[in-house]
Amino acid sequence: MAAGSKKVIVAALIGNGLIAITKFVASSITGSSAMLSEGIHSLVDTGNQGLLLFGLKQAKKPPDAQFPLGHGKEIYFWSFVVAILIFAVGAGISIYEGIQHLLHPHPIKSPMINYIVLGLAIVFEGFAFGLAIKEFNKAKGNLGYFEAVKRGKDPALFTVLFEDAAAMSGLVIALVALVLGQITGIVYFDGAASVLIGLVLAATAIFLAIETKSLLIGEAASPKVVKAIREIAVAPSEIHHVNEVITMHMGPEYILVNVSVDFGNKTSAADVEKTIAGIDSKIKKAFPEVKRVFVEAEDWAGKPPPDTTTHV
Repeated sequence: MAAGSKKVIVAALIGNGLIAITKFVASSITGSSAMLSEGIHSLVDTGNQGLLLFGLKQAKKPPDAQFPLGHGKEIYFWSFVVAILIFAVGAGISIYEGIQHLLHPHPIKSPMINYIVLGLAIVFEGFAFGLAIKEFNKAKGNLGYFEAVKRGKDPALFTVLFEDAAAMSGLVIALVALVLGQITGIVYFDGAASVLIGLVLAATAIFLAIETKSLLIGEAASPKVVKAIREIAVAPSEIHHVNEVITMHMGPEYILVNVSVDFGNKTSAADVEKTIAGIDSKIKKAFPEVKRVFVEAEDWAGKPPPDTTTHV
């Protein structure tokens, strides 16, 4: 999934960078507020993709004394930063520019330039969006889109997907506003489109922030993985009960597992070590994304107390 994420991010970065330049040129020539908002949007997206690539690189750094469990959560942090930037910069400036043009409207000059730029942008964004959907479909399997995002542990992939979806929505809004303004002669459509684009960006940013926040705090592995780990842990005859299975994603492809088990009172230290090693090996073999496994030997709090009745 990480390789797919990087490919999607690079494609989006190149496309958004080229589109941002053309949009700013078109905005300076035509004076369109919606086109300026779209230029800002593409520029923010370009910077965001740069941050996501940086996050992927940082997440691959090996464990060290200060970070013994690695740097996998770096991608979660930078994905959260991306969500904040979309909201603060993209949405904020777009809404501000839209309000200014609603208060002080003026007709758009040379609208044909805007049509050309929007047409090219739709083609480029459509390609990037199609690639993002293709990679996301590979990752989600049989899950629905919303459920896949809720359960997804690779924020870089669904961040680019939603950025591209917001970009396509913004382009359609700008195009419709341009057509309506030209047909009706009403100059307010341009500013209204800029505000609407800002609101789309704000909604996208809030959704992404909520999703990445849970990963940043420490989200568990999927219930299916947790259930399978519990079944592996309870299988050895030396294990009387699995008390608890705790999992946490330290990165998209890094799961930390802590298992609390109750060994029989007559289990020797050698058998305990052998059983723990076997559980560790089987869990990692079944789930390669599990990098660290800790097994704790603890009494089961719910088991019946030992028989202390005195027989006379």
